[in-house]
Amino acid sequence: MKLLIFSLLSAFLLVRCQNPRKHWTLLPNILVVEVDGTLGQQPLSCLELSEERLGEHNRSLGIFWKKNGALEPQTGNLYMVQLVESLGGGNYTCHSEDGSLLNYTELLIHQEDQDSRRILVKGGKEDYLNCSAQSYSGEFHCSWTWHSSRVGKVAFVIAERFSSSNSTQCSLDANDQHWVCLSANGKVSCSVDDNERGVSCLDEQHCPYAEEHHPIHVTIFVRTEHYLLESYSKLFFMSEIVKPDKVRIDRVNTTVIEWSYPSSWSKPHSYFPLTFQIAQLKGRCRRCENLCTAVKPSKLLTVQSTDGCQFKVKHRTKAVCVRAKDAFCNSQWSDWSHITLKKIRRNKVKHNKKG
Repeated sequence: MKLLIFSLLSAFLLVRCQNPRKHWTLLPNILVVEVDGTLGQQPLSCLELSEERLGEHNRSLGIFWKKNGALEPQTGNLYMVQLVESLGGGNYTCHSEDGSLLNYTELLIHQEDQDSRRILVKGGKEDYLNCSAQSYSGEFHCSWTWHSSRVGKVAFVIAERFSSSNSTQCSLDANDQHWVCLSANGKVSCSVDDNERGVSCLDEQHCPYAEEHHPIHVTIFVRTEHYLLESYSKLFFMSEIVKPDKVRIDRVNTTVIEWSYPSSWSKPHSYFPLTFQIAQLKGRCRRCENLCTAVKPSKLLTVQSTDGCQFKVKHRTKAVCVRAKDAFCNSQWSDWSHITLKKIRRNKVKHNKKG
């Protein structure tokens, strides 16, 4: 079956069309129309016909239309979609006289006013997209939060090394979950998370030892069940979003602990050093969700090391928290890791009693 052809009408038909809208093809059989809140119309064509046949035989072809499965009063090869604010989107199908399906499309509505976006909500940093990377391997992850009263899903993903002269082509696999974007600056592939709350991406030509000349530009198109489409973008360098995984902490004895680099962090550590922050806690907090942020530390220490470190804990310290960040960049700290020393000492006492 031929793909449904969407185009602005010829000069003859444009005279009859009030406020034709800008439109573009998102995927085969998926048309996006830009709206600004005013009344307008968008023409759809069922079959590809010459201009002469289009004008003479539009209503004599026996074609009828349905929107979301419901019969529409308009007939003929041309169908005029009425656009009222954000309304007009839907699944449009055209049929022959005997009811056979000739073609179809999904019409999505994209509002030009970005301030009226309402499918996603902003996170803690006042951004719609939260992107992070555990190392400089080229892998990164972007997540978002859906509005509680709207059901949405990912419609399209663009991820690229951005430049003013860049031309990027993105393709989607048969399962509608894996995207590959090619440009002169590289190849980036992305997979949508199963819960559709994020995408995991890989810049396949990223070199961790070289300086980044072009930032990564990620755009996520999301849509609702009411055929409303919105886009959300973020521009960043890997060095700006890198966030090490949690530090591993072990005990050496009752008063000494040691920590090591996260296994996911880039190597060699001498080239990618981390700065560590240590907090010793003397207070108690039995019902705290996060001990390291709920209890005020007696003192914060910062050290830099290319290997694991041993640390002697002060007397009466109940717990120790450690986190890490890239030593050379003003990037994010890792989440806190902690070890409770009270349990260690109790275990030591029990061991001595048994002896």
